[in-house]
Amino acid sequence: MTLLAAVPSADEPGPSCYSRLVNDWFCPAYLVDRRQELLDATWQHLWISVVAVLAGVLIAFPLALLARRSARLEAAVVGTATGLYTIPSLALFPLLVPFTGISATTVVVGLALYCLTILVRAMLQGLRSVPDDVTEAATGLGYAPTRLLFRVELPLALPVIMAGLRVATVSTVALTTVGALVANGGLGNLIADGVFSNFRAELLAACVLCVLLAVLLDLVVVGLQRVATPWTRRAESG
Repeated sequence: MTLLAAVPSADEPGPSCYSRLVNDWFCPAYLVDRRQELLDATWQHLWISVVAVLAGVLIAFPLALLARRSARLEAAVVGTATGLYTIPSLALFPLLVPFTGISATTVVVGLALYCLTILVRAMLQGLRSVPDDVTEAATGLGYAPTRLLFRVELPLALPVIMAGLRVATVSTVALTTVGALVANGGLGNLIADGVFSNFRAELLAACVLCVLLAVLLDLVVVGLQRVATPWTRRAESG
């Protein structure tokens, strides 16, 4: 959708607020006329962001467990994750294209790699925040390493991990817009088109929806944290 295509036809009584002649920033008519386009872009943005974060969690968790085994492994894992984050998205996405093609997969893979820097550190910090006397007591009660991890350490580490997940989620929603480089940026496609054609209504609507999407996902993560850690609510009320 470009600004030239938004010019109203001759039988209309006057120029639309998003036409080439008017080009208003705030234009309710644009939201109504292009509702499906906005919904499709928002859905793609949401899907890419959520899948990328979930993939990042699945990759970061075993890496965090590996990193906490020794200082040398931690330096290697954290250093690699940090190094990936320093690669500009303008360079990373094109580098992935030969392997994943010009598709949403390219964006998902790139964003998942970016998530590792935040998630690996958050998981390491969370697991280390578990008091030693708690793990020693659980070990004394006969907890095997796997049971100790999932029944004791991980629940106590969740508040710190979820804080990192919030940062990773909001950051991913913002970075998804760069997926417009490979024509799969969700709302980023509309933002890029709005900038290129000076289409103000499109640009403003896409930016606002992107912000609202970030806020919505952040609230979802907060809600999940409260459900997964009910003891923190009791501590706050007490």
